[in-house]
Amino acid sequence: MIKDNLQEVERRITAACERAGRNRDEVLLVAVSKTKPVEMLRCAYDAGTRNFGENKPQEIKEKYPLMEKDVKWHMIGHLQRNKIKYIIDKVCMIHSVDSVRLAEAINEEAEKHGIVMPVLVEVNVAREASKYGIMPEETETFIRQISVFSHICVQGLMTIAPFTENPEENRGYFRDLYKLYVDIKAKNIDNVNMCNLSMGMTGDYEVAIEEGATMVRVGTGIFGERFYSLT
Repeated sequence: MIKDNLQEVERRITAACERAGRNRDEVLLVAVSKTKPVEMLRCAYDAGTRNFGENKPQEIKEKYPLMEKDVKWHMIGHLQRNKIKYIIDKVCMIHSVDSVRLAEAINEEAEKHGIVMPVLVEVNVAREASKYGIMPEETETFIRQISVFSHICVQGLMTIAPFTENPEENRGYFRDLYKLYVDIKAKNIDNVNMCNLSMGMTGDYEVAIEEGATMVRVGTGIFGERFYSLT
């Protein structure tokens, strides 16, 4: 049951914040609703969820008109430049900027709509060949390159840590990304507002919170692996 799952996730987030000496309101829960039908999103909405994360622009485009207007949509998956136009006026943030060309294309679409799009830079902190993202040592230079675009605003970093059965194995990666986040924040780069650190998913979000995450992206922990009764 989605409501029960959300309550359990909330309990765990609160406990992780307490262990880390943080306030609960420092962490935003993004419910990852990719591949899930609108009926399941509505259950989460009715239970109080307002932030939903999607991997594909097409799903955002299809679900957007079917959900209430106070829903905040997060684009968390790899984004192709030719798909930006479908979501630029629908999402509150793009979590997965990993190239100057993508940042430039987002900037162009945002300018057409007269908006400034908040973005996060995706960092491949574990250096996995199968993952997208900027290498940690290249991140500051990359941020300086894209900070010149007036219709995007870099608001922090994002990473997808390795899949592991033991979340403690990812603690070092989260710690490293937090250090990078703090270092770049201290540089006070123009048009950069380092206020968000998006890291941690269903298997490791508690560890991510203990290491400084301000956003966690939880899908399976809320919606389950497969479709099931909505009661």
